[in-house]
Amino acid sequence: MKNKIRVAVLAGGWSGEREVSLKSGKGVYTALNRERYDVTIYDPRDDLEILIKKKAEIDLAFILLHGKFGEDGRVQGMLDVLHIPFVGSGVLASAMAMNKRIAKDVFRGVGLRVAGEVILKQGERFSVERLIDTLGSSLVIKPVAEGSSIGVSIAHGREEILEGIEKAFQYDGEVMAEEYLDGREITCCVLGNQALETLPVVEIVPDISYKFFDFEAKYKPGATNEICPAPIAPALAEEAASCAKKAHRALKCSVWSRSDMIIRDEAVYLLEINTIPGMTETSLFPLAAREAGMTLSDLLDKMIALSLERYTP
Repeated sequence: MKNKIRVAVLAGGWSGEREVSLKSGKGVYTALNRERYDVTIYDPRDDLEILIKKKAEIDLAFILLHGKFGEDGRVQGMLDVLHIPFVGSGVLASAMAMNKRIAKDVFRGVGLRVAGEVILKQGERFSVERLIDTLGSSLVIKPVAEGSSIGVSIAHGREEILEGIEKAFQYDGEVMAEEYLDGREITCCVLGNQALETLPVVEIVPDISYKFFDFEAKYKPGATNEICPAPIAPALAEEAASCAKKAHRALKCSVWSRSDMIIRDEAVYLLEINTIPGMTETSLFPLAAREAGMTLSDLLDKMIALSLERYTP
């Protein structure tokens, strides 16, 4: 029997998404086929020294560190220095995807449709009236480099906009005030490196008690109705899949990504791309994979094969 692949699952970390990351890590750790893999789980926040000492015993790291210090290229860079192959996008793609300002500039450059925005910097003066004149009286306010809707607000009118900006600055020194797109939220998952495939599109319908798909709506079981495949016209589903693949390629992503979009007036707008999507029991990537006929174990096999392909001379 051939040797098993030694997989190190990295979960936990330092970000505001730590608890979600631990759940993703547990889900992947449990689902990995023990006939193929020897699996160890590490929390870099607590186990970094052990991970470095054991680097020669790791064939592949499976990064499930959502948010800062995990999804933003920093851990990827460390693994490169340690010569540990890993699942997913490299330093450049991870850093660009995490920074919503840079990602949107790249998306515009390849012709993808995105919402208008204004960037605010901490300590610099801004005018709410000018924001409203430029973008409208309903805005989405978000930190430029956070995930899982942390620090995000949908604001209607001057007072809510000010409150949203103040909230977002608690998480980042740069804040994006974005045109509010009222429409149907969908997401599309991509697998691949050079040749890409998409999984069935998912429509996201948060419970009426939520203003939008916020942190709680994302992770509280039953808080959101996730419909897969999305009940949208085939042409729109094709456009969404095309947008997701185009975004994946534009940012030079690898192995997997999930692009979030809004359909407004029969047009698809790209919101953002996730290079380490959630893998919890309520997460969208495993849901779309199930609809495509893959168990979580099947999906992980495919992702590991795609990852090792990147490191094959």
